[in-house]
Amino acid sequence: MKIIVLAGGLSTERDVSLTSGAGICRTLRDRGHKAILLDVFLGMPDAPENLEEVFDLPDGNLAIAKGIAASEPDIDAVKASRKDSSDCFLGPNVIELCRLADIAFLGLHGGVGEDGRLQAAFDILGIKYTGPDSLGNALAMDKSVTKQIFRMNHIPTPEGTWLYKKSKDKPLSEFGLNLPVVVKPCSGGSSIGVYICHTEEEYRKALDESFKKETCVVLETYIKGREFACGVLDGKALPVIEIIPKTGFFDYANKYQAGLTEEICPADIPDEIAHQMMKASERAFRALKLNVYSRADFLLDEAGNIYCLEVNTLPGMTPASLLPKEAAAAGIEYGELCERIIEKSMEARYC
Repeated sequence: MKIIVLAGGLSTERDVSLTSGAGICRTLRDRGHKAILLDVFLGMPDAPENLEEVFDLPDGNLAIAKGIAASEPDIDAVKASRKDSSDCFLGPNVIELCRLADIAFLGLHGGVGEDGRLQAAFDILGIKYTGPDSLGNALAMDKSVTKQIFRMNHIPTPEGTWLYKKSKDKPLSEFGLNLPVVVKPCSGGSSIGVYICHTEEEYRKALDESFKKETCVVLETYIKGREFACGVLDGKALPVIEIIPKTGFFDYANKYQAGLTEEICPADIPDEIAHQMMKASERAFRALKLNVYSRADFLLDEAGNIYCLEVNTLPGMTPASLLPKEAAAAGIEYGELCERIIEKSMEARYC
């Protein structure tokens, strides 16, 4: 197959996306596909006049993936580096190359790419793509909407609410919450912008920092517990994985810097609790109108209660990512996982 692996973009998870995309592209090439890695924002301005020749590039354009830094990328610098100075999200030759491909494998994370807008555009343009449809992506990206859907479908989740900037000076008691609380962005991922607040001063500072980037934030009761994730592939849960950061919680650095986190899969928990997480992951998958694949994140408190925090519709596919490790525990190696995602995406929309 001719495959464009779309990555990069303008979200704070840009570096993660490029590394995910490089892994996907490399393994698809190893399995005989004509796969090319493409930055959705920077595009390929120097592409050959005959765009079909791009699929024969010997290196698959993999050099654009530079790895993941310890801190989030400078998006203004990325915008300034674009040769045509355009602010269009789709870079030079992106649409044209995606049209020539048999499918676009979406290796994007956060922002446009995981919020449904790109999927909707591709639907209009007749471009085939992997992963969930536009509606499911949109529902899952907005954590305030996700929380309401969880409650309606009896999926356990921390008590909480959402807050707009105009209401940021109201006391926590007006929302039925008390310290400690978690402040996190309504959209986005990789735990960027997540604050655990134990004091009023920490809470106010977290709101000030959050509202510099977001118009709406989510407030949740802080749950002290162990961290887990459970992927879903074609509607069926994969084995549960436990995440054990050496320090703090599973934040941006702990997620992507080698040696900072230990993962255990299948998780060393009672079968009953693992079953609860797997069933909750499948219910969340259905409730959010998802198809193909996703990954739900959980906390397990000291009393044995589980809490679903969110669902990622385009979960990370880097060597350090959770979903590939869960799939491996189910006997699905990385290359097979990538091909299954393509197969199930074709079945969901195009067959």
